[in-house]
Amino acid sequence: MTLNDNFDKLQNSYLFKRIGEKVANYKTQNPEADIVRLGIGDVTLPLAKPVIKAMEKAVAEMGAAETFRGYEDGNGYDFLKEKVVRYYGTKGVTLDISEVFMSDGAKSDVGNVLDIFGQVTALIPDPVYPAYVDTNIMRGNKVAYFAGSAENGFLPLPTDELCGDIIYLCSPNNPTGSVYTKEQLKAWVDFANAKGAIILFDAAYEAFVEGDDLPTSIYQIDGAERCAIEFCSLSKTAGFTGTRCGWTIVPKACGEGLLNARWARRQSTKFNGVPYVVQRGAEAVFAEDGGLCDEVKSNIAYYKENAKIIMAALDELGISYVGGKHSPYIWLKTPEELSWEYFDTLLEQYNIVGTPGEGFGSAGEGYFRLTAFGSRENTIKAMDRLTNK
Repeated sequence: MTLNDNFDKLQNSYLFKRIGEKVANYKTQNPEADIVRLGIGDVTLPLAKPVIKAMEKAVAEMGAAETFRGYEDGNGYDFLKEKVVRYYGTKGVTLDISEVFMSDGAKSDVGNVLDIFGQVTALIPDPVYPAYVDTNIMRGNKVAYFAGSAENGFLPLPTDELCGDIIYLCSPNNPTGSVYTKEQLKAWVDFANAKGAIILFDAAYEAFVEGDDLPTSIYQIDGAERCAIEFCSLSKTAGFTGTRCGWTIVPKACGEGLLNARWARRQSTKFNGVPYVVQRGAEAVFAEDGGLCDEVKSNIAYYKENAKIIMAALDELGISYVGGKHSPYIWLKTPEELSWEYFDTLLEQYNIVGTPGEGFGSAGEGYFRLTAFGSRENTIKAMDRLTNK
C-alpha cells in the first residue's frame, strides 16, 4: 500500500483542535470555570424563520411521491442559482446561471478546486485561514507567501518578486478582518492577468462589509472574470455553519475559457449536490429585491454590534487592532506576549477563549483573533472581565 506522504508534512495538530484540547484540559482542572468562547468562528443565532419555514415545506415535499427529489446534477437547482445570479446583480455583477455552482460550503470548494489544476505554486497570504495552506500541502504543491503586517494594514499587494500559478485572496480577511479596496484588488487582478495566474477569491464574509466603496465580489473589478474563481458561503451570512450551503463562481472566460467546463466535470464526478431541503432553505435567505431577507440582515447587524462592543473594550485598554467594522473578526496586537502565551493569559486569568495569531501563519505571531459570533451576553461578559468592570 502506498500512502500520500504529503500528509506527513502537515502540522501535527489542526489549529482549532489544539485550542479545543487546551480548553478541555483547563476545564478538567477547573470544572467551575465559566469559559466564554470568542475563538472559533461559529455562529450562535439560529436559522432565520423564513429559512426554517422553507425547509419544513421541502421536507414535506420529500415525503410525497409526486414531489420527491432524488439526485440532481451536483451543480445546484436552478431556483437557487437564479437567486445567486440576482444577488450578484445587486452588486453590479452580471453572471450566467451556468457559472454558478452550489456547494456544501466555501471550505470544501477552496480545497476541492485544486483538482482542476496540475502541480502548481500557490501564493498564499500570511496570516490566513489554515485550510489554504494545508490543502496545497496535501496535494504536494509548492507554497509561497506574501506577508501581511501592521505596515500594510494586513492587505499585502503584489510585487515583481512574486511568482505563482494560483493566488489566494480573502476579503474581508480571515483572521484579520481587513478589506481590500477596489484599487488594491485591481492591482491583484492586473497582476494575475499579466502573469497568467488564477486568483482564488474567498468572499465568505462579504455580507459584513458596510457601504458601497469597498468591493464585496472580485467581479466588481474589471478583468476579474478572466482570472478569478470566487467562493462564497451562507455559513456566516445566514447561520448555515451546521446546515452547509455555499457557492462557487467560475466564469466561462476564466482561464482562457477552460476552467468552467473542468469544474463542472469535476463536480459531476465527485459531488452529488447539496440536499434539496437545504437548497430550499438557502433560497429563502434572499429577498425579492435580490438582497438578503430582513431577518438575515438583522442577524448580521447583531454580530456587528458585538464587534463594536469588543472594539470599544480594546480602545479603553489602549490595545491596537484591525478588523471589526467590516468583519466579524477583530485582530489585536498582543500586549507584550507571544500569541499562545496570550491565549493562556486570557484563558487562565479571564476565562476567555480566542485564537492565537501564530496559528494563522508566522506573520500572525504577536497578534490574536477575537470573534463577534458569540452571544451578546457572553460578549459583554468577556469584555467586562477584560476591562475589569
